[in-house]
Amino acid sequence: MEAKAKGETLKMKIAYFDCFSGISGDMIIGALIDAGLKVGELKEELLKLDLAGYKITSKRSKRKGIAGTRFIVQTTEKHEKRNLYEILDLIDNSRLEDKIKRDGKVIFKKLAEAEARIHGTEIEDVHFHEIGAVDSIIDIVGALIGLESMGIERIFASNIRVGRGTLTCSHGTLPVPPPATVELLKGVPVYSTGIEGELVTPTGAAIITTLCHRFGHLPSMVIEKTGYGLGSRNYSIPNVLRVIIGERSDRIDEDAVRVIETNIDDMNPQFYDYIIDKLFEAGARDVFLTPVIMKKNRPGIILTIISPPEKTDELTGIVFRQTTTFGVRISDLKMRKILSRKIEKVKSRWGDVKVKIGFFNESQRYVAPEYEECKRIAKRHGIPIRTIHDEIKRIAEEKIFKKNKD
Repeated sequence: MEAKAKGETLKMKIAYFDCFSGISGDMIIGALIDAGLKVGELKEELLKLDLAGYKITSKRSKRKGIAGTRFIVQTTEKHEKRNLYEILDLIDNSRLEDKIKRDGKVIFKKLAEAEARIHGTEIEDVHFHEIGAVDSIIDIVGALIGLESMGIERIFASNIRVGRGTLTCSHGTLPVPPPATVELLKGVPVYSTGIEGELVTPTGAAIITTLCHRFGHLPSMVIEKTGYGLGSRNYSIPNVLRVIIGERSDRIDEDAVRVIETNIDDMNPQFYDYIIDKLFEAGARDVFLTPVIMKKNRPGIILTIISPPEKTDELTGIVFRQTTTFGVRISDLKMRKILSRKIEKVKSRWGDVKVKIGFFNESQRYVAPEYEECKRIAKRHGIPIRTIHDEIKRIAEEKIFKKNKD
């Protein structure tokens, strides 16, 4: 999305998923197709995965009088079960965009961790059944492709309605919501009105809890499009997921966070890189290290984590499992103010490159080339990363200046 000239209102494209009848991976894609995602474009992007033996289709239908789109994945051959690391390799070795790879891996790791916790096993021993099948890989990667293709910059969702009863799967007879789904929905507002059936699947829960900025009411926005993704079952309510897509005026955003801190003076500093990655994958807003002098004049580190309130327990658990600390400090809810931002592509001699643009008001903009993009170009062409960063920043700033002048 292009930055606007001075005096115009700056906008951000957002999507709100109304989960009044639950959520699943195929319903997310169906809703996006119904709102304008081109199936041909989705198919073309999915070919960047080295995955065969499937066919995708979409068709218009109705659920309790609401017309929408049903997204269907049909497998054309028998597929072996995959473990987490085989799926991560599949994604890593694809030609998908870096952001889609990164988010896809986070979603699958969350699924594997939930399964491991529920079944009392280690994550490396989890072999995916339903969630590792080809259709679930397509659902997760396809949802990420669709959101990226439609230029969605931020995702919101309603409180999530769940069903009740039992279901039969490869693990036997399970309660509804399934245990893995409940694990994935920790910290998320949910409710039930006694609908019999699996309204929320593990795949749907993993996608929305990874990507959603905030659960609750519909944010202030100008509605541009709506889409209805149809589920495969008939209930007493429409088995439909609604997505509302529109523009939101840029402003300084706010959200509530907790601050988790601990002092460490007896751990190998090489471990921090791995621990920080784990914390970000689990949903930390930010993680940083501060060098300090501790008791008996020992050098140490303060590990600080900015956490969404609902992630406090999970992130604290990672700290206890992965570090040598015996305790953490948790500061209660704090309000965080955030500059609105968007991703824009600029043309360079190395091709299109993504830059992050932050907005404070109509006249102030802050440009930061995406580090992973600069890193990729530096590796490919053998050019110092600082040279690439500075040139991309200059091109982006000239582009913004020209738009303002025009």
